[in-house]
Amino acid sequence: MTYQISTDLTLPRPLDEVFEFFADASNLEAITPPELKFRIVTPMPIEMRTGALIEYRLSLFGIPFSWLTEISVWEEGRRFVDRQISGPFQVWHHEHCFQAIDERTSRITDLVHYSLPLPPFGRLVHPIVRPQLNRIFSYRSERVRELLA
Repeated sequence: MTYQISTDLTLPRPLDEVFEFFADASNLEAITPPELKFRIVTPMPIEMRTGALIEYRLSLFGIPFSWLTEISVWEEGRRFVDRQISGPFQVWHHEHCFQAIDERTSRITDLVHYSLPLPPFGRLVHPIVRPQLNRIFSYRSERVRELLA
C-alpha cells in the first residue's frame, strides 16, 4: 500500500533565497528533529543535480540505519525530487516544489509517496510510523520558518 504526505509552507522570502536554502544539503540537519540523530555521510559540499547520490545515517525508534537517496529530478529554482535507493521504506519519493507568490514571498510544497516494507506487516505498523512522519514534517516546517522568516 502506498501512502502520501503533503505539506505547504509560505515564507516572506524571495524564491531564489528559499530554493538556495534547500539546494544546500548541509541544511538538512538543521531542519530534522534532533532525536533522529541525522547526519549526512556523503562528503560535502554535494553538487545538487539529477543523479546526485546522498547517503545519511539516522535513528528511528532508537534503531540506527543508513539511507541512500538519489536526486532523480533537478529543475533549478522550481523543483527537485529525491527518491530512496536503499533505506527504511519500500518506496520513498519526495517532490519539493517552489513557487514565487510575489517578489518577496515564496511557497514550498512537498509531496511524498511512500510505502513500508514487508507487506502486510508494513500496513500493520503504519499507525505507528505515520505519526512519526507527521512529526518530522511538522518540525521541518517550524524550523524552516524560524530559519528563513
